[in-house]
Amino acid sequence: MPKVPESLRFDVNGLIPAIAQDAENGQVLLLAYMNAEALGRTLETGLAHYYSRSRGRLWRKGEESGHVQRVRAILYDCDEDTLLLKVDQEVAACHTGHRSCFYRALPGAPGEGAEDAERRFDPAAVYAGLGILLEVYDAILDGKARRPDGSYVASLFAKGADQILKKIAEESAEVLLAATAGDRERLVREMADLWFHSLVVLADKGVRPEEIARELARRFGKRKSAGV
Repeated sequence: MPKVPESLRFDVNGLIPAIAQDAENGQVLLLAYMNAEALGRTLETGLAHYYSRSRGRLWRKGEESGHVQRVRAILYDCDEDTLLLKVDQEVAACHTGHRSCFYRALPGAPGEGAEDAERRFDPAAVYAGLGILLEVYDAILDGKARRPDGSYVASLFAKGADQILKKIAEESAEVLLAATAGDRERLVREMADLWFHSLVVLADKGVRPEEIARELARRFGKRKSAGV
């Protein structure tokens, strides 16, 4: 790790802004704050630590979710009052489940939307076939967060985890019936319903589709190496 100069300018509250950036593709992941202790812990452990202004305490990124940031380098700007962390992000940086905290586009702003930029930069999107699942998952997250009137997704989250899991059981039964009957078109429809509600379960538990893809890739890699 590079040595951080003593000339760093912390504000009157002893804090300095810290931007976390994906070391591989340059995507900006989050903006947080560090005090001297958080910076020291980050340098000591190689894991990003920040200071929470709302909770008034030090925290390690991923201490609850497991989505840690492994720091590759720390840079500082010309005014010596802002830090830039180059990190390897485990799964998602944002507490909403998005890869980056900057996933919403300002209405009327030029250029591509934030959602398009997130998918373009997201290294997890390399998993084949995940594209539409990521789009649906992000739409589910949006419904979970905003709870718009008339939204089916919002109604599921309003009813709670038991109702969501009940839908999994119902849709699984429909898949079995369609498969048993040999009804190909119905099987496609019922499987789509099951996958959709499975994504709702993941969103409810804070698990992203990329994590499932990673586990499948790990298993497939083992089978492939064994010649299966």
